[in-house]
Amino acid sequence: MTQTSENVTWLTQEAYNKLKAELEYLTGPARAEISAKIAAAREEGDLRENGGYHAAKEEQGKQELRVRQLTQLLESAKVGEAPAADGAVAPGMVVTIAFDGDEDDTLTFLLASREYASSDIETYSPQSPLGTGVIGHKVGEDAEYELPNGKKASVKILKAEPYAG
Repeated sequence: MTQTSENVTWLTQEAYNKLKAELEYLTGPARAEISAKIAAAREEGDLRENGGYHAAKEEQGKQELRVRQLTQLLESAKVGEAPAADGAVAPGMVVTIAFDGDEDDTLTFLLASREYASSDIETYSPQSPLGTGVIGHKVGEDAEYELPNGKKASVKILKAEPYAG
């Protein structure tokens, strides 16, 4: 099965290793800890009025959701591979756009998932309205995306370079 660039998450080796370690912890020691909490709370008696039991079950649900998120993310991750510098916008690139063709009103951002986010540059998800609007467009082209109010906005792609951070 081939994946389109919209389904790929670009990760540094460091970010991949960190997320993989979190997944291993959640599916190993953390599962054992939450099972022990649930078992201990269950022994306290009536489950309908047992706050500790309900809190542990809620924690277990959140933990399992994170396991599913991490599993999906790591399955679609590309590690250490930067997109080609061919001028086309793709995940893993730093993009500079001009709003409504106004070259003074610009925004530069990293097009990547939040796991790849950096403190030195604003990050937009490839699945965001702006992200989906600019993916595949080349430098010099206009791109359109939908605003939260349903209106369309137009931007011009000024720069698209692989992220070096």
